[in-house]
Amino acid sequence: MNQEDREIDEALALVSRAPTPTSTSTPAPASASAREPAPDPGGAPEQPQAPEPPGQAGRADRTAAVPAPQARTGATAWTEARAVAARAGGAAAPRTVRVALGQALGQVLAEPLTALTDLPSFDTSAMDGWAVAGPGPWHIGEGGQVLAGHAAPGALTDGTAVRIATGARVPPDTTAVIRTEHARPAETEGRLYARREVVQGQDIRPRGQECRTGDRLLPAGALVTPAVLGLAAAAGYDALSVVCRPRVEVLVLGDELLSEGLPHDGMVRDALGPLLDPWLRALGAEVLGTRRLGDDAEALHRAVTASTADLVVTTGGTAAGPVDHVHPILRKAGAELLVDGVAVRPGHPMLLARLEAGEGEEGEGEGGAGGAEGRPYLVGLPGNPLAAVSGLLTLAEPLLRARAQQAPRAPHFSSVRDDVSGHPYDTRLVPVVRRRRGRDGNGPEQAVPLHYNGPAMLRGIAAADGLAVVPPGGARAGQVLEILDLPWTEGRFT
Repeated sequence: MNQEDREIDEALALVSRAPTPTSTSTPAPASASAREPAPDPGGAPEQPQAPEPPGQAGRADRTAAVPAPQARTGATAWTEARAVAARAGGAAAPRTVRVALGQALGQVLAEPLTALTDLPSFDTSAMDGWAVAGPGPWHIGEGGQVLAGHAAPGALTDGTAVRIATGARVPPDTTAVIRTEHARPAETEGRLYARREVVQGQDIRPRGQECRTGDRLLPAGALVTPAVLGLAAAAGYDALSVVCRPRVEVLVLGDELLSEGLPHDGMVRDALGPLLDPWLRALGAEVLGTRRLGDDAEALHRAVTASTADLVVTTGGTAAGPVDHVHPILRKAGAELLVDGVAVRPGHPMLLARLEAGEGEEGEGEGGAGGAEGRPYLVGLPGNPLAAVSGLLTLAEPLLRARAQQAPRAPHFSSVRDDVSGHPYDTRLVPVVRRRRGRDGNGPEQAVPLHYNGPAMLRGIAAADGLAVVPPGGARAGQVLEILDLPWTEGRFT
């Protein structure tokens, strides 16, 4: 990496250079979309980290182990909360549907993909050239040439050759195909000579070379990629049986939210409405709609109990304030709380509940489960934007992946470049960017923690490649941490 590239890189990473606070008070959030309780008195403050003092990065004692914190009760551990969400998502038998190939992209196979024909379905030429029979030199026949898509050619007799195109049926009794560049036709003699040794069967793709009829090409649960669509088409499919996308409805709560314009008079812009719909779609969900309900308990109860979604996602209202209505309406609706608070920062007031099935929900559709396992769920996200993102990654993503029959993401790990402060008792999720070490950027990859990582802030996550999972007590520079991919950066940490 040259100097100019390094300067550009540093400019793009300005979010990792938080200004030094000029006072001890915590600044008010720039654009929170709703309310979340302040950190508890014993916890680490959720605010931008101050820059590291100069000359401290190389201290040897920075690799010392962080003392183990005392356990805290009253909230589900972060890893257990994710496991509960995954089990909930996988409890119901998936709904399946048969769709045309063009509509299957990004969905998951509901049944194994088996070959409906041999591939290739006939002996075919792998190259443009000459089909020959027997030893050479060969007499060039007068039958023209063999082209792809045409009727079966006549058999070749020993000592003869005929032009052939890639993908064309190989004439019966063909010994080999000689590539055009490896052949020397002598037109005046009517003869064909080979420029190199001819091996029997060369450049012929025999019938069934890739698969035979009935072979299993892909298992159920495989993601339908463009390559899978091509394979399915080649194997004879016009449609595929896929797992239906989980249906999600988003309910945005808060009387203080604006849908347009600048914040004013105590009102703030709704950041979660624009964020959640595309994020959930990136997780493979079918978003039925996003509704803004304000702080109306009755409207929330009606919306939750009447929803036809597999998952209802709410924003804000998960704590115990005067207008935090999520817990009361869940009790009224007879919901079962599976997770009520998670030991993670930001986002600890998140929750997961199993709802009573609405009319017509049980056993709906092909493969519907019915009964308790077919009941819909509700994920209650905190109202602050980064806290809501934490809730998406902790509860919504594992549930949706399991519901869609997608395998859990393989964990990714990376060392962190800098020290990362932690909460005394809870896991902490911190936005990071990927950077490679070394003057030329060819060294090992590291995760660089970003500032502006308070619960109400989106500046850090907007620039991030992922979130580092910081254990209680924090992490030292060089420590290896799990990195959670964002949906649009999956696989970039290796």
